Amino acid sequence: MSAFEALWIEKTDNGFTRNIITRNTSDLPSGDLLIEVAYSSLNYKDAMSATGAPGVTRNYPHTPGIDAAGIVLETTSSDFAVGDEVIVIGFDLGMDTPGGFGQRIRVPSDWAIKKPDDLTLKESMILGTAGFTAALAIKKLEDVAMSPEGGPVLVTGATGGVGSVAVRLLSHLNYEVHAVSGKPDQHGFLKDLGAAEIISREDASANSERPIGRETWGGVIDTVGGDILVNGLKGLRYGQSLASCGLVLSPSIKATVLPFILRHVNLLGIDSVQLPIDQKRDIWQLLASSWKLDDLENLSTNLELKDVSEAVDRILQGQMVGRCVVNLRE
Repeated sequence: MSAFEALWIEKTDNGFTRNIITRNTSDLPSGDLLIEVAYSSLNYKDAMSATGAPGVTRNYPHTPGIDAAGIVLETTSSDFAVGDEVIVIGFDLGMDTPGGFGQRIRVPSDWAIKKPDDLTLKESMILGTAGFTAALAIKKLEDVAMSPEGGPVLVTGATGGVGSVAVRLLSHLNYEVHAVSGKPDQHGFLKDLGAAEIISREDASANSERPIGRETWGGVIDTVGGDILVNGLKGLRYGQSLASCGLVLSPSIKATVLPFILRHVNLLGIDSVQLPIDQKRDIWQLLASSWKLDDLENLSTNLELKDVSEAVDRILQGQMVGRCVVNLRE
C-alpha cells in the first residue's frame, strides 16, 4: 500500500491550517529507509512546527513529528533489513523532513537505530525525544560526578515531557528528587513519579539577583531556562553540574561567574537532535536495560492521529502533563 495518512500543516494568508490528508510514498523525500510508522509522540517542538514558530520548520506544507518508531518496509542499506523494528529521533525529522505524524517516513539510514529487544515500539515512543533527552542529561551529569550520594537533584518543569521522565528515572536510579512545578494540581502526579519534595515555580525563581546561593543540589536538570536555571546553578554543591535542555521560560540568563570560580560547578548543554547515532544507540540501550522503567504507561496519554491537532493547542497552553504517545496504526 503506497497511500497513507498524515497530518498536513499549510501556511495560508490567514495563518497555519492543520488537516489529515492522504499522501503517497512517492511524495516522500529520498532516503535509503522507508518506514511504516507504528507510533510517534507529541513534543513541544512538534507543536511549534505545527503552528509556524520561527526557527523550527522553514518550508510548508509540512508533516511534523520529530519522533517515529516502526518497521522497515524498504531499504537499500546493508545495515537494515525489511521487517526490522527501528527508532528515529532528531536530525531533521519532523523539522523540514516529513515526520512521524505520517504513517510513512523515508529517511537516511544513519538517522535510525534498530530497536533494542527489551523495549517495545510503543515504549520507545512513550519515552521519545523527551525521555531520551532526560536520560542523556542524567548520563552526562553522572559522567561529571553526579551520584545519589551527592545530594538531592533538582528537576525543573517537572510535569512536562522531559521533566516527568527525568523525575521518574532519577527516582528509579535511587536519587532524591526535588521537582519544580507551577501546577499545584499535579503534585500527586509528581509524588507518584518519585519526587521527594515539590517546589513552586515562584520559589524556584525568587531572589535571582543574588550572585550565589546556598549549596543544595547534587545536580540539576533544567528544562525552562531564565531565572530558574540561574538559581539552580547558584545552588549547586561544590563540583556539581546543571544540565540545560530547554527554554520555555526564557532563552536568556543573567548570572555572574561566582558559582563557577568559587564552587567549581559546570553548566552542561544537552542536545538530542544532532547527537551522533552511536551515542544515541548507547542511550537507547540504557533505557532498555539497567535504566528500563516498568511503569511507562503511567507517564503517558494515548492519542490517535486525529487527536494530534487538539493536543497541539493544549501543549502550547501548558495543559499537557507527562508524555503523549501517538498511535499511527489506528
